[in-house]
Amino acid sequence: MQRSDYYIPAFALAIALVVKLPSLWHSRRSPMSQAIFVIIFASGGGFVFAAPPTVERVNRVTGISNVSALIVYCFLSCLSCASMVLLLHWRGGPEATVRRQTRMWIAATAGVISTFCVLFTLSDVPAERPRDLDTFYATTPFIGEMILLYLTAHAATATVVMTKCWRWSSELRAAKAGWTRWGLLTLVTAFGLGLSFALLKFVAVGARWAGTDAWDVLSTEVAPPLAGLGALMTTVGFLIPVVGPRMESMWDAWRAYRLMEPLWRALEPWVGSGAPMRIARTSSLEMRATLRATEIADRLLNLAPHLDAGHRAAAERYATARGLEHEAALIVAEAATIKAALACAPVACPPDPGRPPADDTADANTPGPLPIRISGTNGLAELSRHFSRIHPTDLLVDAASHSESN
Repeated sequence: MQRSDYYIPAFALAIALVVKLPSLWHSRRSPMSQAIFVIIFASGGGFVFAAPPTVERVNRVTGISNVSALIVYCFLSCLSCASMVLLLHWRGGPEATVRRQTRMWIAATAGVISTFCVLFTLSDVPAERPRDLDTFYATTPFIGEMILLYLTAHAATATVVMTKCWRWSSELRAAKAGWTRWGLLTLVTAFGLGLSFALLKFVAVGARWAGTDAWDVLSTEVAPPLAGLGALMTTVGFLIPVVGPRMESMWDAWRAYRLMEPLWRALEPWVGSGAPMRIARTSSLEMRATLRATEIADRLLNLAPHLDAGHRAAAERYATARGLEHEAALIVAEAATIKAALACAPVACPPDPGRPPADDTADANTPGPLPIRISGTNGLAELSRHFSRIHPTDLLVDAASHSESN
């Protein structure tokens, strides 16, 4: 990562923070919301203050050489602590245990940060090192110990979080907790990258202790991109279980909304005399899908007197004979029955005089009204999907008549 490359992940994290800030503010008393805020903010802050242009500017403004490195170490320590705290509350367990472990991690992080500040104050680091402070000062008293403490704490936290996430994801495999498991696996990868970052830094620092700078490239060129990718994936990993279900719900609503369109349009002549329902332009996709499903159900009720029970039963037998499961055969039969009713005439279409009308004394096994048999956005979406595939001349539409003629 070069001089300004650090600002790219920082900008991405800033966008994530802006998007999540309203929901985080509404649940600001929740430990999980507080931890998510710290994770995103600390990740972005770490990149901003690690960027060489920021390092140089902070040094000039404060008059303290390399103080930006101390700020970065503090940010990343907060990130590690918040990640562990969020994981503890996410996993759950006895409230007293979670609270005790949370306080322990916060206290340990506070102790580490305080030690950073003391060691940095005692050290003598006059030469400004925007990119290679870890290796350049690896053997300098106090600052060298600060670097070692930072890398040790970072590696230890990454190992603990990575191990816990992997174990939890293995437990969830059988439970089919898809979004949670994907989030955990993303975190395993993210903290694996964080651990790789620390190990590469250790190798470069260790080489400096051995008296050679041949391995500095691991610290200055290889490790930073891993840290950048790891920080982004950490944020993504914690957001996946939160954002994933919502995105899936929106996608399902949009898919159902589009699938219901053929049936919804075909039933337009059967709207009835009631005033059409209106929703705001800003209404959610779920609300739009629900409204369309409601309108279809109302129109089907108006069409119900023209739905032939004999045609429905024959079409269901035909679909079953073609190897369809019971529920699929039911939906196909309803679609064929609706298609036949709509094909016979305009809105004023009377029932077929050649067939006895359904009445209240019909056998208990006779299919009931369609809105009872098939309802909800998903059910009506499937009904509309099959409806759009049927043509009035299809054998399936004429199945009832064919069955009766035989």
